[in-house]
Amino acid sequence: MANIILIGFMGCGKSSIGRFMSTKGYKLIDTDSYIEERENRKIKDIFETDGEEYFRDCETAVLKEILADGKDNYVIAVGGGLPMREENRLLLHKLGKVVYLKASVASLMSRLKGDSKRPLLQGKSLEERIRELMNLRESTYESVSDVIVSTDGRSFERIYSIIEQKIR
Repeated sequence: MANIILIGFMGCGKSSIGRFMSTKGYKLIDTDSYIEERENRKIKDIFETDGEEYFRDCETAVLKEILADGKDNYVIAVGGGLPMREENRLLLHKLGKVVYLKASVASLMSRLKGDSKRPLLQGKSLEERIRELMNLRESTYESVSDVIVSTDGRSFERIYSIIEQKIR
C-alpha cells in the first residue's frame, strides 16, 4: 500500500504534518480524531471512564479497519502510544511506510505546555513526564520506523519534502 504512517511522541507534529500532507494529494486519517468520532467522546474522557487499555484496544481496531478497507494513498497520523503494542507495529507495516517524526524534549515541552487534553502528561512536571515516556517509547519508535525525520526548526513544507524524498 502507498500509505504513509506518521508516528512519534505527543506534540511532535503528526496531526499538523498530516493535515499539511492532505493538501498535497494524500487523504488524511488521524486515529485519535477517528476514535473520538467513533466513541462520541474525547480521549481524555475515554481514559477517565474506560481506562488506557480500552483506548489502546480502540487504536488496534482502527488499524484493522483501515487495513480491511484497503485504503491507499493516505497519510495516517497515529497516537503516540499506538506503536507500543507489537500487534500494532505489525499492522503499521502492512498499511505502508512508517515515518517517525522526532522532536527534542525542548521542542515537545514548548508545544505541550498548558495542554490539559493529554491524560498521560498529567501528574508530574511536564519535562519529567516527557522524559519518562520518551525513555519508554523512543527505541520502539526508532525500530518500527522506515524513516526518521527531525521536526525541530523545520517548516511543514521541508518535513514533507524530506518524507517524500526518503519514501520514494
